[in-house]
Amino acid sequence: MLAPGSKGWIRKYFDLVEKNEIKLVYSQLAEIDSQEFIHAALGRTGIVFGYPSRRIFGKTLDDSKWTVEEKLTLLLFEAHLFVYKESLEETQFDQQSFITDLVNFYGHHNSRSITKLFSFFVKETEEERLESILAKRVDIRMNFLDNKIWVNSANNVFVYLDVILFNEYLKHRKKSTFYNYDDFAMTSLYSISMAIHSDGVVDRKEKEMFNIFLASAGLSELHRDIITDRFEDKLQLEDINYKDKDIYLFKKFLLDISSFVIFSNHEALPEEREFLSELCAYLGLEDEDLNETLALSEQFIINNQNQISFLQNNTSIEKVYGNLSKRWIKILGRNKDKLVKELNESKELLQLIRKSTTQELTKEEKDAVKTQFLDIVRTMPSLAIFMLPGGTFLLPIILKVIPELVPSAFRDNEVDKK
Repeated sequence: MLAPGSKGWIRKYFDLVEKNEIKLVYSQLAEIDSQEFIHAALGRTGIVFGYPSRRIFGKTLDDSKWTVEEKLTLLLFEAHLFVYKESLEETQFDQQSFITDLVNFYGHHNSRSITKLFSFFVKETEEERLESILAKRVDIRMNFLDNKIWVNSANNVFVYLDVILFNEYLKHRKKSTFYNYDDFAMTSLYSISMAIHSDGVVDRKEKEMFNIFLASAGLSELHRDIITDRFEDKLQLEDINYKDKDIYLFKKFLLDISSFVIFSNHEALPEEREFLSELCAYLGLEDEDLNETLALSEQFIINNQNQISFLQNNTSIEKVYGNLSKRWIKILGRNKDKLVKELNESKELLQLIRKSTTQELTKEEKDAVKTQFLDIVRTMPSLAIFMLPGGTFLLPIILKVIPELVPSAFRDNEVDKK
């Protein structure tokens, strides 16, 4: 059994890969840009919002005894692994090269804790050092009355910044890009602060959320003081200085996280929506990017409202749920042609779909439909079926064969018919 909180779990992970119990495979549509693909794939895991809602490769692992921190640690590891494999293109994956590159990326990150001082006298392997680093990156602390305490109910919501910077490291192969982390975290906090203030009112819940983000950033005391002071100010878009880090994944993250802090508390007001539109334009992103961001945030909130403490008792959940299906219709236009093309090239899949309209498919045929269709829509929103010709007719068929295609929030009252 794999246990991300115990020593040697990375070695165990790759042992399961060798035994084919974990498969490091995924499908990507040729028409989708690599960076868009990374954002789409990782956005479905929850790591963009610092919460482990699903894994990338080890989907069959038994995590029933894992803590949330252990789940997030493994997800952070798999996200790094995912962008590493995406950077290889035609080059064959090498486990040791990946671990070495990831350790080098983190550079001289201080991964030791007081309880591990004895390891000073013992030479760590790269795997062991990486385990310590990832565990330290997931943990967050908050200051109350000048005493540091562990915050078990909150996760490091900024771990996705690590993935963004590792992706840049792989593209440019600098000695390390992790030293830029503070700048990225400061810029992110400015964006979050503007989102919180965009309706002119800061309530207790929003202040608590900001403190969680601030704790997650792991900044120096000087930087924390600067951010805290600026949180009380009226920030301008120009304060979000992203231009020296004009990175697509980072710009999407600023939009994602700003949208999340607005929708996690209440239904977005007109002035908040206006802020998100202005932020989107300021970052040089398209309206389609904003629509995708809103859908990603809304779906994450709906699917995880009972697992994350500050999402509970959200009075806007019903409104968010009501807007979500409408949102999908708006954002799927640019994926429609790609999906139709892929379906047209999958003759076996089309034949099985046609067959299912007149007769029951065998178990093997259902598995074939499931595998092929999920491969096609893996990089697209889960309701992309609506955009197919006759999509509303095909939806019940697809749901019968692949019920997990639709987010769990849409299946809460589903009756199990044996």
